[in-house]
Amino acid sequence: MRAAALVLAAGEGVRLGAPVPKALVSLGGQTLLERSIAILVAVAGVDRVVPVLPEAEVAAWKPGSVHPRVASPVPGGARRQDSVAAGLASLPEDFEWVLVHDAARCLVSPADVEAVLRAAAESGAAILARPSPDTIKLVDEGVITSTPERRACWAAQTPQVFRVELLREGLEKAAADGFTATDDAQLVERLGVPVRIVEGDPSNIKITHPIDLAIAEVLLARQLPGREREGQPEREREGHNEGGRS
Repeated sequence: MRAAALVLAAGEGVRLGAPVPKALVSLGGQTLLERSIAILVAVAGVDRVVPVLPEAEVAAWKPGSVHPRVASPVPGGARRQDSVAAGLASLPEDFEWVLVHDAARCLVSPADVEAVLRAAAESGAAILARPSPDTIKLVDEGVITSTPERRACWAAQTPQVFRVELLREGLEKAAADGFTATDDAQLVERLGVPVRIVEGDPSNIKITHPIDLAIAEVLLARQLPGREREGQPEREREGHNEGGRS
């Protein structure tokens, strides 16, 4: 199982209000990007990590300053799927699996990355996600149109893991249809392919707003050395196709 991880870090992070791109914001002395890369290279099943950066940051990248499994960065695009396509295009043909991970989710555990890799190996596509603790309302022009059952609502996390050819096909179909996805699983779901759910940890938050950064600082301070959560059962659910919900 030869797998590569694309670390999406091309967003500006306007909502965070930082003077630098969001992935370059510091958390506990390291940038969000550095933390995410360090987690992924700690997973034995990840053979290559490809940072997908803003074009200006690609030129500023310092080779040799990171782990040997980290490839040269590639410039991202205007949309998430453009950045994913750029990362995929950089991979050698012998990579069968791809993980797509947000640099802004820099508190994911190696154990959860390993769990979603195993699930994808069995099914072809799998993502980390959390069951929604809230009642979700579908809204159109400020008016509720329906209330889905809460048990069916899951919030997508990353990494999301796919066979490379499945994700490429999903990207091609989206381009042909003029479709813009909000997460990568949507691209594969549109092919009619079941996407398996692996229940992720609540600490795998996405840093988007200033309060998220404050929460991440607290979570980071509470993490044990090695980031291992011993004694906890693997949180895996099968048979769900709600992977694209968020």
